[in-house]
Amino acid sequence: MATKLQPLADWVVAEQEEAATKTASGLYLPDKAAEKPKVAKVLKVGSKVKDVKVGDRIVYKSYSTTDIKLDDTEYVLVKEEDILATVVDLPTVSLQKKPRVSLK
Repeated sequence: MATKLQPLADWVVAEQEEAATKTASGLYLPDKAAEKPKVAKVLKVGSKVKDVKVGDRIVYKSYSTTDIKLDDTEYVLVKEEDILATVVDLPTVSLQKKPRVSLK
């Protein structure tokens, strides 16, 4: 579905990623215990945005955004200066355990 919002100047329209509902150890978290995500996928960018493009995953300051809901979809509006980083998906690296050497 196309985004109905067109950001102005240095604003970005993004969609928040879902908060984790399960821990690494397999425990399920209730809605209130799940940490609010600070990562979102960029859907549209304003004409003055320089360092972010559509499709990027961004980390942003959660207290400086504007949240809006259109047609049951929640969007977050973020100024480019409040974007802290882009998330780079790197290939998974397998770490091999080194054998322990005992010194006697």
